[in-house]
Amino acid sequence: MIDRRLSIAPMMGCTDRHDRYFLRLITRRALLYTEMVTTGAVLHGDRQRLLGFHPAEKPLALQLGGSDADALGQSAAIAESFDYDEINLNVGCPSDRVQSGRFGACLMAEPDLVADCVATMRRATALPVTVKTRIGIDDRDSFEELCRFVDTVAATGCDTFIVHARKAWLQGLSPKQNREIPPLRYDVVYRLKEAFPGLTIAINGGITTIDAAEEHLRHVDGVMIGREAYQNPYFLAEADRRLLGLDADILKRKAVLDALMPYVEEETSAGVPLKHITRHIVGLFQGVPGGRAWRRYLSEHAHKPGADAAVIREAAALAAE
Repeated sequence: MIDRRLSIAPMMGCTDRHDRYFLRLITRRALLYTEMVTTGAVLHGDRQRLLGFHPAEKPLALQLGGSDADALGQSAAIAESFDYDEINLNVGCPSDRVQSGRFGACLMAEPDLVADCVATMRRATALPVTVKTRIGIDDRDSFEELCRFVDTVAATGCDTFIVHARKAWLQGLSPKQNREIPPLRYDVVYRLKEAFPGLTIAINGGITTIDAAEEHLRHVDGVMIGREAYQNPYFLAEADRRLLGLDADILKRKAVLDALMPYVEEETSAGVPLKHITRHIVGLFQGVPGGRAWRRYLSEHAHKPGADAAVIREAAALAAE
């Protein structure tokens, strides 16, 4: 069974395999998500590069982007062969590129199509199939329309919805602006859980503290944390104990780095540039004396040819515990 009380959002350009391995050292049981991968990439691209992951990252969900039911079904079956724990369908991304491919948030206007896609995915895999969505799009943001969307998709047997508590404007706002300008409406997600008590409803959007996550869990079944987990990852150090009830030791920041070193050494020895890993860990010492020196040292040295784990150790020596 997947514990859905805490998850880390799929974020393009952020939650790649290096970031996920790093985050797993801070939280043992939060459900991690990949970046969105399109069905075209899964079916025709380098699958090992796109879908491969370290076993330590589990529990891990793959987020798929697409609107062709057959392609989504094939992609779900392939994902199962890679041993993911969940398949998630993106019905929340508002970018122009995603819209041009007829997937992401624009699919909220086509609940029957989403239902067909989810039904086909569920027939293709024994893994849980979930949906990540918004509370609405453009002027189609009434609670009734949201309920109609969820009801239509849930009729396929999909029982888990992760809901970003903002609507999306499909024209005129960038993806970044769509994460900031439409107001957060947590009350709408709470109402959705009340309307569908038998479904698992997780809330996403603007959650930056464990205290806030605890408050949300009084109303919904799970919280999904996005940018804060990337920019300030160590705030998750208390998450397993406070949100998941695990009696787990909390690693100090430098102990996290010590645990990361074997992975860094293995990856750099295999030819992975150090900067591909360090870009995910620059926020580890946020708010700590020496944190700025840590970030500066990484930015100045991690990109150099031959840079290896020693650069991280040298940078860490500049920061307080």
